[in-house]
Amino acid sequence: MVKYIYQYDNWPQFTWSEQEIQVTLGKVRHLQGKLLGQMGALGFSLKEETTLTTLTLNVLKSSEIEGEILNYEQVRSSIARKLGMEYAGMVYSDRNIDGVVEMMLDATQNYTQPLNEERLFGWHAALFPTGWSGSHKIDVGCYRKDEMQIVSGAMGKEKVHFVAPPPGQIKVEMDKFIQWFNQDVPIDPVLKSAIAHFWFIIIHPFDDGNGRIARAISDLLLARSDDTSQRYYSLSSQIMLERKVYYEVLQKTQFSSGDITGWLTWYLDCLHHSLLSTEDAFQKVLYKSDFWNKHNDTVFNARQRLMLNKLLDGFEGKLNSSKWAKITKCSTDTALRDIQDLINRDLLRKEIAGGRSTNYELVL
Repeated sequence: MVKYIYQYDNWPQFTWSEQEIQVTLGKVRHLQGKLLGQMGALGFSLKEETTLTTLTLNVLKSSEIEGEILNYEQVRSSIARKLGMEYAGMVYSDRNIDGVVEMMLDATQNYTQPLNEERLFGWHAALFPTGWSGSHKIDVGCYRKDEMQIVSGAMGKEKVHFVAPPPGQIKVEMDKFIQWFNQDVPIDPVLKSAIAHFWFIIIHPFDDGNGRIARAISDLLLARSDDTSQRYYSLSSQIMLERKVYYEVLQKTQFSSGDITGWLTWYLDCLHHSLLSTEDAFQKVLYKSDFWNKHNDTVFNARQRLMLNKLLDGFEGKLNSSKWAKITKCSTDTALRDIQDLINRDLLRKEIAGGRSTNYELVL
């Protein structure tokens, strides 16, 4: 009979190959230091903007991994409001979004605080403010009282992917986990974030929301590894991109007798990819900041300012006069005048690649 990792006598004594993870862990730590240095060079408003965007993505993508699509503007507004930031166009956010945001902010902004039952129950209650998950009534703000299986497939043809520890074991398992989490163990906090994520998922202590809480726990430890509440990369965004492999690795490692090298390798690779994409994004942010500093005294009309910001943020697709007109809500003639003016100032140019319509790009 196949055994789950928690059914072995040595549970939860995890082992791994230092040799296999050391290089990637080194790359991750190097990039974290480099990006933190770049973050320090940003002005206050850009730091705020970077943190706000990162936290927004983290909330959106962590929910999307579970198949729940949240409203971008509501999430962003909720985070801004709770962090005391003001910006034009803030919208009302509903209770379930405020709850997810509260959990993420408690994890990342209060990262030095210990983890305990009360805090975890608070996160769970914040995720499910109505006591319902979809059409199911669930136990909220407490450990689950029922057996837990992760299954897929049609009725009668279900495939069992994982059977979690029985409910009678949860309290003991979580006490061990929390004690380890709060101990000053001689382990790199990035590695600790990977182990905590896996360990929590295996226990599966709640009726629902285990994945989102596991990712919040990871984010808390990653904030500790950076020693700052300012977030500049989103692990959940990268997990979303690699979601299929994420589940495959978790499923494979759950049958291990204690060796979690495969999981740690994937997690560190995923984090490394997240940091690399952040490095690219940072270059854009720094370029945008330099651009506006350089053109501080240049007069642009509102339409030009809007479109220049869109281009600096990485405009998707090709820019032509009709798109300019549609986005800025003006006539095509006005759009052409705006564009020609920027061409005359050497800020825009016609794309070399021909076609039926003329496309324009930023002069870098």
